Amino acid sequence: MADVDRVLQFWVRAGAHPSATDNPHDLARVVAAPQSTLLVAVAVDVDGSTGIVGSLIATFDGWRGNFYRLAVDPGHRRRGLARRLVGEGERWLSGAGATRLSALVEGDRPVAQAFWESVGFEHYEGMRRYSKNG
Repeated sequence: MADVDRVLQFWVRAGAHPSATDNPHDLARVVAAPQSTLLVAVAVDVDGSTGIVGSLIATFDGWRGNFYRLAVDPGHRRRGLARRLVGEGERWLSGAGATRLSALVEGDRPVAQAFWESVGFEHYEGMRRYSKNG
């Protein structure tokens, strides 16, 4: 909970598209909810300071495991960090009982789409996502 603001700042730094739920209240609910986990990767500098360099939200709604907000700091990309975060997320979701997984991926990010395909996810053309901010 103490790092909620740092995670939100990290998402801006990592270039994630902003969303209506990018606020301390909504992210704190994700962190507190037993059906979800927020995974963060932290780098330690030579002076001992730390910084968030990766994140992934994994949730299980009882029907399907879902991934949201996979982000890696631009200076730490292409090192396998996203793959490690997804692997940890898959382990967590498997432990929660999920047998089917889906990932919410920004449609204007071909690199992100290629990444998810590289870790075994298939783009399903037969479904569209609709959303509404309440």
